[in-house]
Amino acid sequence: MAILWQKNIKGVQYEVRTAGRSRRLYTDGVFHSQYHPARGWAGGVWDLLMLPAFFYPPRQIRRVLVLGVGGGAVIQQLHRFVKPELIIGVELNPVHLQVARRFFGINKRIAQLVHADALAWLKEYEGPPFDLIVEDLFTERNGEPVRVVQAGGRWLDTLSRNLTREGMLVMNFIGAHDLRNSACCRQVRAAKKFKAAFQLSLPVYENAVGAFLKTASTSRILRKHLATTEGLPMNEIDFRIRRLTFCRE
Repeated sequence: MAILWQKNIKGVQYEVRTAGRSRRLYTDGVFHSQYHPARGWAGGVWDLLMLPAFFYPPRQIRRVLVLGVGGGAVIQQLHRFVKPELIIGVELNPVHLQVARRFFGINKRIAQLVHADALAWLKEYEGPPFDLIVEDLFTERNGEPVRVVQAGGRWLDTLSRNLTREGMLVMNFIGAHDLRNSACCRQVRAAKKFKAAFQLSLPVYENAVGAFLKTASTSRILRKHLATTEGLPMNEIDFRIRRLTFCRE
């Protein structure tokens, strides 16, 4: 693995590394993004953030909001395989936005990048709702990733009210335990906002990604849509999916 670019800014070490044609962003040693420009999928967590879009038929997802851009890997994947009309990416770290533009190819044709606190930005947002919100808000602490905001009831209320009537929320969690203990699964009021929920994971990563849908769906529907997507060979993406049980009492 070679270092393509590195810089220390205010005591924070940033690196863009290459592994073959893949590019990876590290911030204080924490792995934030990976993207392979030739094939699109990365073999990592960013695939899991993109895959739930295929619960829906082609072209149904038109407006996408990504909270936490990192290097922009999931934005590139959504642009390439889902082809929404609009992607907005909100990121607090200006260096991440610079890296996304310079090394991950995120330009104005692909997405609107916004430098802002994602929590404040969304709470003040008054525009049209989104068909898909990807929430991947992490920072670094002692060389480990930590969530910026807990997946509690108030934050989920904010996310949910900015979704369309049949929209979907996709959230990244450190592990399956954190996902299953989020408000979407454990708080009745939050759970009632969604009709279906799934956990996606990869064998070599601890992360668990939650997909919370305002419409009914099944993993069979997801795999059916994936199988017919050009340029996405599913035999090379070894993901696991299971339905999550809501708290309804």
